[in-house]
Amino acid sequence: MNDLSINTGLAGKILTGFIRSELNRAGFTRAVLGLSGGIDSALSCVLAAEALGPENVLAVRMPYRTSSSESLEHAQLVIDKLGIRALTIPISEMADPLIALDPEISNLRKGNIMARCRMIVLFDQSEAFKALVIGTGNKTEILLGYSTLYGDSACAINPIGDLYKTQVRQLSRALGIPAEIVDKPPTADLWVGQTDEGELGYTYEEADKLLYLLVDQRYSPEECIEAGFDAGFVHSIVERVRCNQFKRILPPVAKLSNRTIGYDFLYLRDWGT
Repeated sequence: MNDLSINTGLAGKILTGFIRSELNRAGFTRAVLGLSGGIDSALSCVLAAEALGPENVLAVRMPYRTSSSESLEHAQLVIDKLGIRALTIPISEMADPLIALDPEISNLRKGNIMARCRMIVLFDQSEAFKALVIGTGNKTEILLGYSTLYGDSACAINPIGDLYKTQVRQLSRALGIPAEIVDKPPTADLWVGQTDEGELGYTYEEADKLLYLLVDQRYSPEECIEAGFDAGFVHSIVERVRCNQFKRILPPVAKLSNRTIGYDFLYLRDWGT
C-alpha cells in the first residue's frame, strides 16, 4: 500500500538521460547549480556530473554570514568527490541592506530574501558559464510548497522533482553520496538552528507516506484516515498541497485571444501532451 522503494539503478539512468536530453534540446551542454551541503543539491550535482561530465558542471556555494561552516564543508566533500568546477559567492552583502530596512523583519522574510539572492547569483553564473540552472527541489517540498517562489524553486530543469525525500535518500546512498550528508537533519540553513522538519512540524518520512497515498495512489482524505493516519494531519497536508498549487505552475494568463499562451498555443514539443 505504501511502498516508496525505488529501483535506484533504473532511476539513476533515467535521470541522467533526462538531464542530457533536456539540456541538448535547449542547445546547452553545461549545468550550474547551488550546492548547499544538503542531500538534495548533492544528488542533483552527482546526477549532473554523471550526465554531462564533471568539467561541464559548476557548483556554487552561497553562504550567508549565519550559515553553518558544516554546510560549506559538506558541499566541499561533493566537489572533491566529483572533481567538478566550483565557486563560493557569499550573499551577505547582497541581502543585508534589504534586511536592515525593517528592524522587525521575520525569519521567514529573511529566508526568502536569501533564497532570492541565491537565485540571482545562479542565473548570473548560468550566463557566465553558458549553462542551464539545475533544480534541487524534491517532490515532497514541491507538493508542500516548502520553497521560495523565484528563489530556490527557480530553475531551468529539475531532475529530482519526482522523488520524495525518502527516495532522494535511497538514490543518494546508492550513488555513494557521503553518509554525513545523507544522514544529517535536512535544513535550508537560513538561520541558526533552522531545520526543515522543525518548521514543518512533522518528519519527511511521515509526510511522504501520506503524500504517496494522496498523490500517487489517489486516495481520498477519508481513505487515508481509514488507513490509520491522524485526521488532523491528513487535513493539514491536503490544505497545504491545495494552497501551494500556485507555486507549481506558471502564472495563469488571462484569455483574450483565440490562441492564448499555455492554453491554445503550445510549443511544438508539447503538442499532444
